Amino acid sequence: MHPDLFRITVPEFLRSVFPHYLTIHTYGACIAIGVYLAIWYTIRQSKKELGLNSDPILSLALIIIISAFIGGKIFYYLEKPSIYLANPEKMLNSMGAGFVFYGSLLFAIPSVLWYLKKNKILVWPMLDIMAITICIVHGFGRLGCFFAGCCHGLPSDAPFAVVFSNPACAADIKTMPVHPTQLYEVVMILIIALILQILRQRKQFNGQIFLVYIMLYGIGRSFIEIFRGDSERGFIIPAVISYSQLISFLLIIAAAALYWRLKKSNQS
Repeated sequence: MHPDLFRITVPEFLRSVFPHYLTIHTYGACIAIGVYLAIWYTIRQSKKELGLNSDPILSLALIIIISAFIGGKIFYYLEKPSIYLANPEKMLNSMGAGFVFYGSLLFAIPSVLWYLKKNKILVWPMLDIMAITICIVHGFGRLGCFFAGCCHGLPSDAPFAVVFSNPACAADIKTMPVHPTQLYEVVMILIIALILQILRQRKQFNGQIFLVYIMLYGIGRSFIEIFRGDSERGFIIPAVISYSQLISFLLIIAAAALYWRLKKSNQS
Protein backbone atom coordinates (compact mmCIF):
# COMPACT_ATOMS: atom_id res chain seq x y z
CA MET A 1 0.00 0.00 0.00
CA HIS A 2 1.53 3.31 1.13
CA PRO A 3 4.14 2.68 3.88
CA ASP A 4 5.62 6.18 3.53
CA LEU A 5 3.24 9.09 4.16
CA PHE A 6 5.63 11.82 3.01
CA ARG A 7 9.26 12.92 3.07
CA ILE A 8 10.81 16.09 4.44
CA THR A 9 13.94 17.46 2.79
CA VAL A 10 16.59 18.19 5.40
CA PRO A 11 18.42 21.55 5.07
CA GLU A 12 21.99 21.23 3.85
CA PHE A 13 23.57 22.44 7.11
CA LEU A 14 21.94 19.51 8.97
CA ARG A 15 22.89 16.77 6.52
CA SER A 16 26.08 15.96 8.39
CA VAL A 17 23.89 14.83 11.28
CA PHE A 18 20.67 13.70 9.58
CA PRO A 19 20.01 11.92 6.27
CA HIS A 20 18.97 13.99 3.24
CA TYR A 21 15.34 13.05 3.82
CA LEU A 22 13.27 12.37 6.91
CA THR A 23 10.48 9.95 6.13
CA ILE A 24 7.16 10.08 7.98
CA HIS A 25 5.81 6.53 7.93
CA THR A 26 2.07 5.96 7.61
CA TYR A 27 2.14 3.29 10.33
CA GLY A 28 3.67 5.70 12.83
CA ALA A 29 1.23 8.45 11.86
CA CYS A 30 -1.74 6.11 12.42
CA ILE A 31 -0.39 5.08 15.82
CA ALA A 32 0.13 8.73 16.78
CA ILE A 33 -3.46 9.62 15.82
CA GLY A 34 -4.79 6.60 17.72
CA VAL A 35 -2.81 7.43 20.86
CA TYR A 36 -3.95 11.09 20.79
CA LEU A 37 -7.63 10.14 20.41
CA ALA A 38 -7.34 7.41 23.04
CA ILE A 39 -5.82 9.79 25.59
CA TRP A 40 -8.50 12.40 24.81
CA TYR A 41 -11.25 9.81 25.29
CA THR A 42 -9.75 8.46 28.53
CA ILE A 43 -9.35 11.95 30.04
CA ARG A 44 -12.92 12.85 29.06
CA GLN A 45 -14.50 9.66 30.42
CA SER A 46 -12.41 9.42 33.59
CA LYS A 47 -13.33 13.01 34.49
CA LYS A 48 -17.00 12.34 33.77
CA GLU A 49 -17.23 8.97 35.54
CA LEU A 50 -14.51 9.08 38.20
CA GLY A 51 -13.90 12.79 38.76
CA LEU A 52 -10.23 12.57 37.78
CA ASN A 53 -8.20 15.38 36.25
CA SER A 54 -5.85 14.92 33.30
CA ASP A 55 -2.56 14.59 35.24
CA PRO A 56 -2.92 10.95 36.41
CA ILE A 57 -4.26 9.94 32.99
CA LEU A 58 -1.27 11.45 31.18
CA SER A 59 1.09 9.64 33.56
CA LEU A 60 -0.85 6.42 33.00
CA ALA A 61 -0.61 6.90 29.24
CA LEU A 62 3.19 7.16 29.46
CA ILE A 63 3.38 3.95 31.51
CA ILE A 64 1.15 2.14 29.02
CA ILE A 65 3.21 3.31 26.03
CA ILE A 66 6.47 2.12 27.61
CA SER A 67 5.13 -1.23 28.85
CA ALA A 68 3.25 -1.89 25.59
CA PHE A 69 6.39 -1.18 23.57
CA ILE A 70 8.50 -3.53 25.69
CA GLY A 71 5.88 -6.30 25.72
CA GLY A 72 5.18 -6.02 22.01
CA LYS A 73 8.88 -6.29 21.15
CA ILE A 74 9.58 -9.19 23.53
CA PHE A 75 6.71 -11.26 22.12
CA TYR A 76 7.87 -10.38 18.60
CA TYR A 77 11.35 -11.71 19.36
CA LEU A 78 9.89 -14.82 20.99
CA GLU A 79 8.11 -15.75 17.76
CA LYS A 80 11.51 -16.66 16.29
CA PRO A 81 13.89 -16.75 19.27
CA SER A 82 16.62 -18.79 17.58
CA ILE A 83 17.05 -16.17 14.83
CA TYR A 84 17.41 -13.26 17.27
CA LEU A 85 19.63 -15.17 19.70
CA ALA A 86 21.96 -16.09 16.85
CA ASN A 87 21.85 -12.56 15.42
CA PRO A 88 21.38 -10.03 18.27
CA GLU A 89 21.93 -7.14 15.85
CA LYS A 90 18.58 -7.99 14.25
CA MET A 91 16.90 -6.92 17.50
CA LEU A 92 18.33 -3.43 17.19
CA ASN A 93 17.58 -3.23 13.47
CA SER A 94 13.90 -4.05 14.06
CA MET A 95 13.26 -1.73 17.02
CA GLY A 96 10.99 0.53 14.99
CA ALA A 97 8.84 -2.24 13.51
CA GLY A 98 7.47 -5.63 14.44
CA PHE A 99 5.14 -5.70 17.45
CA VAL A 100 2.78 -8.33 18.84
CA PHE A 101 -0.48 -6.90 20.15
CA TYR A 102 -0.96 -9.58 22.79
CA GLY A 103 2.55 -8.93 24.09
CA SER A 104 1.71 -5.25 24.47
CA LEU A 105 -1.60 -6.07 26.16
CA LEU A 106 -0.17 -8.62 28.60
CA PHE A 107 2.60 -6.24 29.66
CA ALA A 108 0.34 -3.19 29.84
CA ILE A 109 -2.36 -4.74 32.05
CA PRO A 110 -0.17 -5.42 35.12
CA SER A 111 1.46 -2.00 34.69
CA VAL A 112 -1.98 -0.38 34.67
CA LEU A 113 -3.10 -2.37 37.71
CA TRP A 114 0.04 -1.34 39.62
CA TYR A 115 -0.45 2.34 38.74
CA LEU A 116 -4.15 2.40 39.60
CA LYS A 117 -3.65 0.73 42.97
CA LYS A 118 -0.68 2.93 43.79
CA ASN A 119 -2.71 6.07 43.09
CA LYS A 120 -5.89 4.70 44.69
CA ILE A 121 -7.90 4.89 41.47
CA LEU A 122 -10.85 2.50 41.18
CA VAL A 123 -9.51 -0.41 39.15
CA TRP A 124 -12.53 -2.01 37.47
CA PRO A 125 -14.30 1.27 36.55
CA MET A 126 -11.09 2.53 34.95
CA LEU A 127 -10.56 -0.74 33.08
CA ASP A 128 -14.10 -0.42 31.73
CA ILE A 129 -13.17 2.99 30.34
CA MET A 130 -9.92 1.65 28.93
CA ALA A 131 -11.66 -1.13 27.00
CA ILE A 132 -12.75 1.55 24.51
CA THR A 133 -9.34 3.21 24.79
CA ILE A 134 -7.68 -0.02 23.65
CA CYS A 135 -10.10 -0.30 20.73
CA ILE A 136 -9.19 3.20 19.55
CA VAL A 137 -5.43 2.65 19.62
CA HIS A 138 -5.63 -0.86 18.22
CA GLY A 139 -8.00 0.10 15.41
CA PHE A 140 -5.70 2.86 14.18
CA GLY A 141 -2.71 0.56 14.67
CA ARG A 142 -4.21 -2.12 12.43
CA LEU A 143 -5.02 0.54 9.85
CA GLY A 144 -1.33 1.45 9.97
CA CYS A 145 -0.50 -2.23 9.45
CA PHE A 146 -2.56 -2.20 6.26
CA PHE A 147 -0.64 0.78 4.86
CA ALA A 148 2.68 -0.76 5.93
CA GLY A 149 1.82 -4.17 4.44
CA CYS A 150 2.51 -6.18 7.59
CA CYS A 151 0.10 -8.68 9.24
CA HIS A 152 -1.46 -9.51 5.88
CA GLY A 153 -3.45 -12.61 4.96
CA LEU A 154 -3.10 -15.69 2.82
CA PRO A 155 -3.28 -15.55 -0.99
CA SER A 156 -6.88 -15.12 -2.11
CA ASP A 157 -8.94 -14.69 -5.27
CA ALA A 158 -11.74 -12.90 -3.39
CA PRO A 159 -12.93 -9.66 -5.06
CA PHE A 160 -11.77 -7.64 -2.03
CA ALA A 161 -8.27 -9.15 -1.93
CA VAL A 162 -5.38 -6.68 -2.27
CA VAL A 163 -1.87 -6.73 -3.70
CA PHE A 164 0.90 -5.16 -1.60
CA SER A 165 3.10 -4.32 -4.58
CA ASN A 166 4.96 -1.33 -3.11
CA PRO A 167 8.64 -2.40 -2.79
CA ALA A 168 8.92 -0.51 0.51
CA CYS A 169 6.04 -2.33 2.21
CA ALA A 170 6.61 -5.13 4.70
CA ALA A 171 4.47 -7.77 2.93
CA ASP A 172 6.07 -11.16 2.35
CA ILE A 173 3.93 -11.62 -0.78
CA LYS A 174 4.07 -8.81 -3.34
CA THR A 175 3.06 -10.65 -6.51
CA MET A 176 -0.48 -11.87 -5.81
CA PRO A 177 -3.68 -10.79 -4.04
CA VAL A 178 -4.01 -11.64 -0.34
CA HIS A 179 -6.68 -11.33 2.32
CA PRO A 180 -6.57 -7.81 3.82
CA THR A 181 -6.69 -9.25 7.34
CA GLN A 182 -5.64 -5.88 8.77
CA LEU A 183 -8.92 -4.39 7.52
CA TYR A 184 -10.84 -7.42 8.75
CA GLU A 185 -9.52 -6.63 12.20
CA VAL A 186 -10.26 -2.91 11.91
CA VAL A 187 -13.90 -3.76 11.15
CA MET A 188 -13.97 -6.31 13.98
CA ILE A 189 -12.59 -3.78 16.47
CA LEU A 190 -15.13 -1.17 15.34
CA ILE A 191 -17.96 -3.67 15.90
CA ILE A 192 -16.59 -4.57 19.34
CA ALA A 193 -16.35 -0.87 20.28
CA LEU A 194 -19.98 -0.32 19.24
CA ILE A 195 -21.10 -3.34 21.28
CA LEU A 196 -19.20 -2.05 24.31
CA GLN A 197 -20.74 1.40 23.98
CA ILE A 198 -24.24 -0.13 23.88
CA LEU A 199 -23.38 -2.36 26.84
CA ARG A 200 -22.28 0.68 28.85
CA GLN A 201 -25.92 1.81 28.95
CA ARG A 202 -26.91 -1.52 30.55
CA LYS A 203 -23.83 -2.13 32.66
CA GLN A 204 -24.55 -4.49 35.58
CA PHE A 205 -21.22 -4.41 37.43
CA ASN A 206 -17.79 -2.80 37.28
CA GLY A 207 -15.40 -4.76 35.12
CA GLN A 208 -18.13 -6.03 32.81
CA ILE A 209 -17.12 -3.86 29.82
CA PHE A 210 -13.44 -4.75 30.04
CA LEU A 211 -14.04 -8.50 30.40
CA VAL A 212 -16.53 -8.54 27.53
CA TYR A 213 -13.89 -6.77 25.41
CA ILE A 214 -11.29 -9.44 26.23
CA MET A 215 -13.70 -12.26 25.33
CA LEU A 216 -15.00 -10.66 22.13
CA TYR A 217 -11.54 -9.76 20.88
CA GLY A 218 -10.18 -13.21 21.70
CA ILE A 219 -12.96 -14.89 19.72
CA GLY A 220 -12.63 -12.54 16.76
CA ARG A 221 -8.83 -12.71 16.68
CA SER A 222 -8.87 -16.52 16.74
CA PHE A 223 -11.10 -16.49 13.66
CA ILE A 224 -9.04 -13.89 11.76
CA GLU A 225 -5.88 -15.91 12.44
CA ILE A 226 -7.25 -18.56 10.05
CA PHE A 227 -6.73 -16.11 7.18
CA ARG A 228 -3.36 -14.71 8.30
CA GLY A 229 -0.47 -15.45 5.96
CA ASP A 230 2.49 -13.33 7.09
CA SER A 231 5.60 -15.32 7.99
CA GLU A 232 6.40 -13.35 11.16
CA ARG A 233 3.75 -14.94 13.38
CA GLY A 234 4.59 -18.13 15.23
CA PHE A 235 2.75 -21.40 15.64
CA ILE A 236 2.31 -23.82 18.52
CA ILE A 237 1.32 -26.50 15.99
CA PRO A 238 2.60 -25.51 12.53
CA ALA A 239 -0.17 -24.29 10.23
CA VAL A 240 -2.79 -25.38 12.81
CA ILE A 241 -2.70 -23.33 16.03
CA SER A 242 -0.85 -20.03 16.26
CA TYR A 243 0.52 -18.42 19.41
CA SER A 244 -2.18 -15.75 19.13
CA GLN A 245 -4.92 -18.37 19.04
CA LEU A 246 -3.52 -20.06 22.15
CA ILE A 247 -3.27 -16.74 24.00
CA SER A 248 -6.80 -15.86 22.85
CA PHE A 249 -8.15 -19.13 24.26
CA LEU A 250 -6.43 -18.63 27.63
CA LEU A 251 -7.63 -15.02 27.90
CA ILE A 252 -11.19 -15.99 27.02
CA ILE A 253 -11.20 -18.62 29.78
CA ALA A 254 -9.69 -16.24 32.34
CA ALA A 255 -12.06 -13.39 31.40
CA ALA A 256 -15.11 -15.67 31.48
CA ALA A 257 -14.15 -16.94 34.97
CA LEU A 258 -13.68 -13.39 36.26
CA TYR A 259 -16.92 -12.30 34.63
CA TRP A 260 -18.86 -15.07 36.39
CA ARG A 261 -17.17 -14.24 39.71
CA LEU A 262 -17.85 -10.49 39.53
CA LYS A 263 -21.42 -10.98 38.37
CA LYS A 264 -22.09 -13.43 41.19
CA SER A 265 -20.58 -11.03 43.76
CA ASN A 266 -22.76 -8.21 42.43
CA GLN A 267 -25.91 -10.32 42.77
CA SER A 268 -25.19 -11.51 46.31
